[in-house]
Amino acid sequence: MELNNSNSAIVTGGASGLGAATARALAARGTRVVVFDRNEDGAKQVAGEVGGDYVGGDVTDPEDCQRAVDLAASSGALRVAVNCAGTGWAERVINRDGMPHDPKSFEFLMRLNVIGTFNVMTRAAAAMAKTEPTEDGERGVIINTASVAAFDGQIGQLAYSASKGAVVGMTLPAARDLSVVGIRVMTIAPGLFDTPLLATLPEPQRKALGESVLFPKVLGRPAQYGQLVVDIVGNRYLNAEVIRLDGGIRMPPK
Repeated sequence: MELNNSNSAIVTGGASGLGAATARALAARGTRVVVFDRNEDGAKQVAGEVGGDYVGGDVTDPEDCQRAVDLAASSGALRVAVNCAGTGWAERVINRDGMPHDPKSFEFLMRLNVIGTFNVMTRAAAAMAKTEPTEDGERGVIINTASVAAFDGQIGQLAYSASKGAVVGMTLPAARDLSVVGIRVMTIAPGLFDTPLLATLPEPQRKALGESVLFPKVLGRPAQYGQLVVDIVGNRYLNAEVIRLDGGIRMPPK
């Protein structure tokens, strides 16, 4: 799939971190990008930076997702959708007082990380399916974001690991479903990245996290995620797979 100014892309969670880096990487190659994020001011700022459009909205709201997809489709042939919206926090199956995991926090993470991904993926796929295929029959690429926690879930990551495991589990069936219309589906599972979430940690703790990576012993940079997105879009033989982008780390129990 070639990236050019006749094509458009939608990036969720595009106001910061991995999503903002992805928006920049796609726009740098000529693609018109719609930045979709609950942080409307942040989305507007990134969109202005890359010469794109923005939608302030929630990926758990199907109507907001449809608005974002419609805007992207009106900007050109929608060819790329990247789901970066998501979050996580620590909570054990039972806490130190013996109380069970809060079902509301578990449900919240599943709604944001799984249903949010599902909402944008399905609506973007419907829009892509209506576009004219390229000469090689391809209509689009959908890239979802999981985490190494899907495989190496740590203590306190029950809900987060479950949600990211679900994103991994959607990859193959979605790719099989969409193969008939020429849409590829891939998932990236990042490791430890220098995102705004980790930026809140003290520097010694950030350095220790970087040194826990196999090699190179540093936190990943969001631009490296954006670079992989561009590589996936450009390599049409990448499909139905999960790529760990983690410097070889295997997360310890805690």
